Amino acid sequence: MFKRTPFMPGRILLSPRESLVAGGAAEGFERQLQQLLRSGRTHLVIDLSNVPTIDSAGIRALVRAHTTAQRVGGILRLAAARPAVSSILETAHLGAVFDTYDSIQAAQLASWPWRTVAITAGGVALCALLVLIGFRWTGDLALGGEGGLPTGGGPAFTPVLRPWVEIGKLVAALGIGALITAIHRPASRDRVVARSMAHAQILLCVAGALMMIVIGNSLARAFGVVGATSIVRFRTPVDDPKDVTILFILMGLGMATGLGAFAVAGLGTGFLCVALLALTRLDPHEARLMQVEVVAEGRHFPSKEIEEVFARNQIVFEPREITQSDEITVKYHTWLDPRVSIEDLLSQIRNIKGVTEVGWEPPKRV
Repeated sequence: MFKRTPFMPGRILLSPRESLVAGGAAEGFERQLQQLLRSGRTHLVIDLSNVPTIDSAGIRALVRAHTTAQRVGGILRLAAARPAVSSILETAHLGAVFDTYDSIQAAQLASWPWRTVAITAGGVALCALLVLIGFRWTGDLALGGEGGLPTGGGPAFTPVLRPWVEIGKLVAALGIGALITAIHRPASRDRVVARSMAHAQILLCVAGALMMIVIGNSLARAFGVVGATSIVRFRTPVDDPKDVTILFILMGLGMATGLGAFAVAGLGTGFLCVALLALTRLDPHEARLMQVEVVAEGRHFPSKEIEEVFARNQIVFEPREITQSDEITVKYHTWLDPRVSIEDLLSQIRNIKGVTEVGWEPPKRV
């Protein structure tokens, strides 16, 4: 028996009331966890205070749910585990894998979206500050001159203060790049490439500001910068066309900051953040294209059973390649909802009679 209590939008407290063991509650509990994750409940707190013991089947349910939650940007937390259950998790070397808490209250408090709150507060403060500066200090600041009194009535920027003003522009560009990157995570099949793309987004905004600071109002320097940048070649693959668009927009926002057009940069940043959030809300779960290779023994391939597994999990598929020798190998292109557990799919296909091997990988580029 399970008790399910919603305590925040998208967040659920689950309280199993019996041992999570094979042939008992473990299988049903795993199905419930996967169903919740597929329905958009991506932040789960599991109250283990009424669970006397747990075995490999219960651990598998927790691990699969933890993996699925991470894949869709959620998290699974364990609370109030009994000493016997905690000992089993430690023996399985899973104590450091899960986020565990001594009480339900501590786990619920940690479930609050503190990162989202911090990003929202920081973003509003940054955009408001840029707009305020942009409306107050214009003229000399925007033209990138060598000193004088801004038309907005602000203090004079003497030659001593001018370098610090330009440093302020770079800092503002860095903040804009960091804010946009925090909202828009670059898509990539390779996590290392995704991290480098995120850094590139931030630094590209700074590069745009730096170029405009160097150019100022000099046409000769503008041609010089264009000639210097023409020798740069970018060979990092970009999987998502939206990432390329974000790079162009960040370059534009950085250039506006370098020009001193802080009001334009602040309003543009705010507009882009709202637009990205709206697009994410409209299409929050983008299907992943994966290639599955199934090997079956004998002369008969269980295509009907495999297609039933795909249909049961609402997976769009297309057979692409068939190879026959002593065994039959069929490659499918599949489009998966990111909330679908790949481990669970592999288990379902392996349980089909005649299947000897199953492999999943992103399709190769051609």
